[in-house]
Amino acid sequence: MYNVDHPVFPKLQAVGKEITTKVKPEAIVVFSAHWQASEKDKIEINTDENAPLIYDFYGFPDHYYKETFPNVGSKKVAAQVTAALTSHGIDVESAKRGLDHGVWAGFKVAFDPDENPLNVPIVQVSLFSSESPSQHYDLGRAIASLRSQNIVIIAAGMAVHNLRDIRKTFENPRPLPYTSSFDEALKDATTSPPGEREQRMVALTKRPDARQAHPTFEHLLPAYVAAGAAGEDLGTQLWTLTEGSVSWAQYRFGDVK
Repeated sequence: MYNVDHPVFPKLQAVGKEITTKVKPEAIVVFSAHWQASEKDKIEINTDENAPLIYDFYGFPDHYYKETFPNVGSKKVAAQVTAALTSHGIDVESAKRGLDHGVWAGFKVAFDPDENPLNVPIVQVSLFSSESPSQHYDLGRAIASLRSQNIVIIAAGMAVHNLRDIRKTFENPRPLPYTSSFDEALKDATTSPPGEREQRMVALTKRPDARQAHPTFEHLLPAYVAAGAAGEDLGTQLWTLTEGSVSWAQYRFGDVK
């Protein structure tokens, strides 16, 4: 967010600009690694139309906790999400909640309030409490119809995310072996033909390097929601960068017209 010289910075800006100038959505529905439902087999939807920011991180300089990101929610869009999920037999509960940093930190780069403001509602939806890739793929399927209503679905996670090992790589950001191998495997699965995609993505979690790349799966699961929502649209890797114990890969499903 502050390191404007990092290669991911202009890539996020480009995605944001594409969304605001080409896609021009009616709203954004976002799934973050940092919100898992509090109850089993239930999804929570933020219905707060004036969501504050959640500073869900610790030990950073004071200015991190003073960040702002202007945003509005939408009860109407939340109701559309609820209807889509309940029609697929998914139990839903409304919540009054802020936007966690899995949303606002990346959005502040992609949708700079001064240079590329996002003037549409943002509705955050939780993940399931489980680590089941199939359950999250089905979650994506359940909301796929929102795309035809010009609602963009954003999955905010990371392709590789191992903070336990990150300190080991501060002096040398060369990607660890599992970072490179899992990043490549995720690309192969995500960009595979839609008829094969779910099976190949589920198989990722059984790889020997999966728990190295993701000691817990919450940063991987948003990708399954996005892939499930994609239907017959192909996945494309827009960009990737592996460094240390993380990968910054970005994907899009479908074409921008």
